[in-house]
Amino acid sequence: MLVKEFRIRNNCTVEEYRIAQLFSVAKMSLNETGDGEGVEVIKNEPYDDENGKGQYTYKIYHLASRAPAPVRAVAPKEALELHEEAWNGYPSCKTVTTSPWMKGDFKMVTETMHLADRGDTENALNKPSDILAQREVVFLDVADESIVSKSSYKKEEDPRVYKSQKTGRGPLAADWADTCEPIMTCYKMVSVEFKWWGLQTAVEALIMSYTRKAMQLMHRQLFCDTDEWYGMTMDELRKLEDETTKNLLDKRHKQLENKTDFS
Repeated sequence: MLVKEFRIRNNCTVEEYRIAQLFSVAKMSLNETGDGEGVEVIKNEPYDDENGKGQYTYKIYHLASRAPAPVRAVAPKEALELHEEAWNGYPSCKTVTTSPWMKGDFKMVTETMHLADRGDTENALNKPSDILAQREVVFLDVADESIVSKSSYKKEEDPRVYKSQKTGRGPLAADWADTCEPIMTCYKMVSVEFKWWGLQTAVEALIMSYTRKAMQLMHRQLFCDTDEWYGMTMDELRKLEDETTKNLLDKRHKQLENKTDFS
């Protein structure tokens, strides 16, 4: 099992980030869904049990179009789906991602805590010493452009250039994480377990690398979308989520119908 703790600092408050993150997830889900692929929201509902209270979501990620052609040719449909359950009891959150096709041979768990600091809390997730010894701490800088290819670069999505008209925040200078206000940190401990002998180390490293890049890109976009989410209420956000769920369903069904028509 591979364990890394990503620390992502953001130029917003902990309270603002709650809205910003949910807004970004909804926007990203809609942008990445099409051609029958992408995100399918099965459940999005409140929970209140022995583990606390918050919002529970269950999603299925349809990833066939992202798999290499040789893999698509031989892999069953179920092998190209990931199921994600999330318990958002903000400021803490837990997400479990599995593959029904692989049964117990693949599991990724992401545990998150959001704190009003600069990433200097050494045990934000209150883990035992053996887990702390196993983890690798990695700081992700949302202003780092090295992960963005030249072909996909957009000036309006660059935190080093973007300036919020509503808040006056940005552009982010080289030392922004040490000097800017407000500031908060997402502590995300990611555990990846892939049990196929001979492939475990390579696949776990590949999944972790993809996860790291996805997190960094999402938080770059989150900052550059400040004027879209800033000032939203939770009621407005939940309404947006409901609309997004409906749009995702309509989009997938329409694309699947088009595939059937041309098959």
